[in-house]
Amino acid sequence: MKLLNYTSRYLALLLLLLISVWAVLFYYAMLDEIYDSLDDGLENQKFLMVERATEDPSILLQDDPEFKKHIYNFTPISKETYQNFKESYRDTLMYMLNEKDFEPVRVYESAAVYGDKYYKLKIITSMVEEDDLVQHLAVYLIGLYLILLVSILFLNNLLLKRIWKPFYSLIDQLRKFKIEKGIPIVIQYTPIEEFNLLNTTVEKLIRKSSDSYIAQKQFIENASHELQTPLAISINKLELLLENNDLTKDHTEDLATILDNLGRLTRMNRSLVLLSKIENKQFEIEEEVDFAILTKHIVADFEDLAEHRNMKIKIVSNHLLKLQINEDLAIVLLINLIKNALVHGKKGSEIKIDIQPNSLQISNFGDPESIDETSIFKRFATASNSKKSTGLGLAIAKAIANRYSINLSYNFNKTHNFLLEFPSGD
Repeated sequence: MKLLNYTSRYLALLLLLLISVWAVLFYYAMLDEIYDSLDDGLENQKFLMVERATEDPSILLQDDPEFKKHIYNFTPISKETYQNFKESYRDTLMYMLNEKDFEPVRVYESAAVYGDKYYKLKIITSMVEEDDLVQHLAVYLIGLYLILLVSILFLNNLLLKRIWKPFYSLIDQLRKFKIEKGIPIVIQYTPIEEFNLLNTTVEKLIRKSSDSYIAQKQFIENASHELQTPLAISINKLELLLENNDLTKDHTEDLATILDNLGRLTRMNRSLVLLSKIENKQFEIEEEVDFAILTKHIVADFEDLAEHRNMKIKIVSNHLLKLQINEDLAIVLLINLIKNALVHGKKGSEIKIDIQPNSLQISNFGDPESIDETSIFKRFATASNSKKSTGLGLAIAKAIANRYSINLSYNFNKTHNFLLEFPSGD
């Protein structure tokens, strides 16, 4: 969910809560004003009725307790009752002919004096129907809420979107940013202090990361070159020395051991450089690779090794399996897994490669015990004692798989199985 919509959601909930609380307070405040206005009107009506009695004393003789003819009623009372009388207001229901139903009315009871006579005066007036008031108030408040909500959304998408434009520009560039391409982030000017702080911090982090990446890349390239040259020279000189017939058998064996170790060091250096390049994403060129066809080509290259170990490689493939990937890395991935199955597989057994629409599994018979799944893909982890093994083959395969969101896993079920699960939709 976008930040603006996330903010709008909470703002809408807060607005709903505030309007609900305000509606309750407004309702009771409005009722209080209505009652106060009605009571003032009834009290004023009392004074008008007393003044009218001086002109028309007959109204004092009106005996209409049911209020069928008039909205007032004079009832004679004693002086003592008059002196102890307390004014009161109350609500009741009265049948209305126009509505043909009982409707709420306000009744005002007071005492009045005319000459030497005392009267209890009742006056009624119609009231606002509370149920209608609540209904109309609810309708108007819902309408107000919807108008405010639409206004807020409009402002968010018009005004706030413009304010947040530098932030979204930075986010969009960070999403597309690739450190290996060296394309800088373009910082937009903004008068907002927090955005400027964010832009400055991101710019410093990217510059520092880019400098570290370039330095690491140069170090890897230089280290590879500087190590390969003396190693090659040392191997050549030792090979020439081995050709000297004057060496004793012990010296020849020692030199052979040194050559083996130097060869292993050379392979390890190449593997570590390759692993670093993979992790630093230095293989940028990608194309659609058909793993079914590529597997057949690699298996053909391993036929001599398989024949030497008296092993067979069987490919089960009735599906297309394609992925956008660097072809060189795809070759390295399959070579390392197939070579691992050949090297660690049982002589005279069969290696099975099963290719499905979204997966590729390589199975081989070997050690009857399972290998630790948590460490098998770690660097320098090897299940064999082979001096020629660098312990980096599966680590390289795992790094390539992670680079392209391929899930590489291991499981043991009578055979050692390495499963490549490709991302769906590719």
